Amino acid sequence: MVIVRPPSRPERIAGGLWGLLVGDAVGVPYEFAPKQRIPALAKIDMDPPVEFLRSHMGIKPGTWSDDGAQALCLAASLTEHGRLDLHDLMDRMARWFRDGYLAVGRDVFDVGLQTRQSLGRFLSGKPVDQTAASGEWSNGNGSLMRSLPLAIWHRGGREELARDAFAQSGVTHGHLRSGICCALYCLWAKNVLEGGLHPWHAAIEQFESFYPDGTPERKEYESQIHPRDPDPPKGTGYVVDSLHSAVWATQAGSYEAVVKAAISLGQDTDTTACIAGGIAGLRDGIHAIPHRWMKLMRGKELVLPILDALLAHDRAQRETPRNQTGD
Repeated sequence: MVIVRPPSRPERIAGGLWGLLVGDAVGVPYEFAPKQRIPALAKIDMDPPVEFLRSHMGIKPGTWSDDGAQALCLAASLTEHGRLDLHDLMDRMARWFRDGYLAVGRDVFDVGLQTRQSLGRFLSGKPVDQTAASGEWSNGNGSLMRSLPLAIWHRGGREELARDAFAQSGVTHGHLRSGICCALYCLWAKNVLEGGLHPWHAAIEQFESFYPDGTPERKEYESQIHPRDPDPPKGTGYVVDSLHSAVWATQAGSYEAVVKAAISLGQDTDTTACIAGGIAGLRDGIHAIPHRWMKLMRGKELVLPILDALLAHDRAQRETPRNQTGD
């Protein structure tokens, strides 16, 4: 009988960061394709079947998009500053948008409309609390897709993590709904990293304890996000669809199965696979990501210093006596 060793904490952290990048890269060629045009699960791969009319024709296999680049911007900012610095985060994302910072080959080929507009406001001199649109129609998944490094890096309590998830969302996606989805996702991810039972349901319970009945956050959650009668999963760019579709995809099994399930929904395939792939990587560890996909990944020289910094931060925090951390 083969005994499978659970992944170590460093393997989970590496799996989370690489998991979101690999999921993003596998999903890139299928972006914008409707569900009915996505190949069968067995044929979904980082390099699509030759008969599939892929998106982003000039982009080589193994290339992450805006999802991965912005997640790396957040991770680099957190590890270099030791705190959530919203101005620095926006400055890094502006460098990505303008100069290709943390993009593979400095090639910026996919930018969400809300993020583009927010970065335009930032580059024109607006402070970070005035860069995001906050209308109800401003609920794309652009802040959700980059938020996983916050959960990996964070050493405060769960309620503080939720507040910081709202804050990082608010520089580009200012509506309450987007912030709630980021908070739920980060709580979910932290529970996965800590090896908790039923991490998604625990995240919901934690969120509900932080935002009791009658608060604006709870009202928005109950009316717009809570899946009492969940619709079939959708691969759209709407933040609520993205979150629920990621939850659905992570039930598919292995890391590879999760990413393929996310892509099978069509439309915003790179983002759905990024969001779900990050969770699956945290859950199963770096060694669960198929070797053939890791081998094709480009830009490893950009990722490894950031991953090393995340691991060093986590190790240092865990070695510090708890009464000195402020937890």
